[in-house]
Amino acid sequence: MSHRSARHSRAIAVAAASAMLITLAACSTPAAQSPDAPAPGVTDDTVTIGTHQPLTGPAAAGYSSISAATQAYFDYVNSTGGINGRTIEYLVKDDGYNPATTQTVVRELVQDDDVFAILNGLGTPTHTSVLDYLNQKKVPDLFVASGSTSWNQPEKYPYTFAFNADYVTEGEALAQYATDEFAGKKVCLLGQDDDFGDEFITGAQNVLGADGLTSVQRYSVSNQDVVAQISAMKAAGCEINMLATVNGFTALAIGTAAKLGWFTQWFSSSSGADYPTLVGFLGEDVGPKLLQGFVSSNYLPARQGNDWSELFEKINTEFNDGAPFDGNTMFGMSVGYLFAEALAAAGENPTRESLLEAVTSGDLVGNGILPLSFGDDSHAAYTGVGITTVDQGVQDYIGTTYVSDGKGSVSVSDAEPVAVENEGVPASAE
Repeated sequence: MSHRSARHSRAIAVAAASAMLITLAACSTPAAQSPDAPAPGVTDDTVTIGTHQPLTGPAAAGYSSISAATQAYFDYVNSTGGINGRTIEYLVKDDGYNPATTQTVVRELVQDDDVFAILNGLGTPTHTSVLDYLNQKKVPDLFVASGSTSWNQPEKYPYTFAFNADYVTEGEALAQYATDEFAGKKVCLLGQDDDFGDEFITGAQNVLGADGLTSVQRYSVSNQDVVAQISAMKAAGCEINMLATVNGFTALAIGTAAKLGWFTQWFSSSSGADYPTLVGFLGEDVGPKLLQGFVSSNYLPARQGNDWSELFEKINTEFNDGAPFDGNTMFGMSVGYLFAEALAAAGENPTRESLLEAVTSGDLVGNGILPLSFGDDSHAAYTGVGITTVDQGVQDYIGTTYVSDGKGSVSVSDAEPVAVENEGVPASAE
């Protein structure tokens, strides 16, 4: 072949490759789509969203019922006609509380299922593994089921928003309650060996001081044995024991202490404090006794005695196959309500951009005992918590609600809980 022919062949090959690249780019980039094209996951009559949840694995027993409760709430909303004429389709994928699996299932939701948004992905280590991916793909990452402060970084992660009160806030509030009500007592802490434990410890120390915790112990969810940690706390003379634990390990800590003959005062993060779930772990015979006086934080309506719990219990009965009605049910339906509220505010023809604008507008109210904190400069949901106690099998608020700045400044709030309106179905924005 002549040099001229070779150059000509190479030129044809380059041109063909360039044309192919241009074609692929046109097919894969948003810029090539028509401005009038519907948003991903949105049709004339449906909106499809997805989540990753621990339906199996070490966190399943404590949290697998949350997504079913969210689904039940969406089924209720769909039975009324949906939001702006669209029903909500909720795709739930099991990640086993394993970050590697989380990455796989979230990519499936985004790339194969073409979801409009990810809602309430559960877990600090699991969701952290997809945080960069979702923001790079510009997928709304709403109301993460974890109290990590990682979700509140608007400049770095503009598409991610928290749902839980963060662990620093919870640690501060519980430490302040210990200071107010149990002055002079030795305060200790058992925490998960990740951001959950780290940030809860930070919150406690913000209030108590760097040396304010008599003993700090850590555990891993991969090791179902906390005898060494509980023994160390007992030996240190701990009197108030704060827990940054998931439900299974809250029960494990309390049960282990009882086996060691140690009956002490427990303070827990909301993430591991659901009374019916804990009784399920500990057993109906001894659970209520071991949990008498159990203190925890919360920011959502209590499981009984209010309009939200009455509404959600009715929805649970009709749309959730009669599943147990517990704190996970309240959590899952509260998440569903907040998403429905955001979707309604996103307009008749929602886009991912209008959904984010709805959340950052500051107009969403949710159903918590405190106002939401969302805005352009804040992707935190709740910056305070109420204090609950267990008395004779009833877990309820004691009337003290703390708000904090995340730096140790804690004050008492007089905010009023949000009332139920329109039978719990958010009205479309006018």
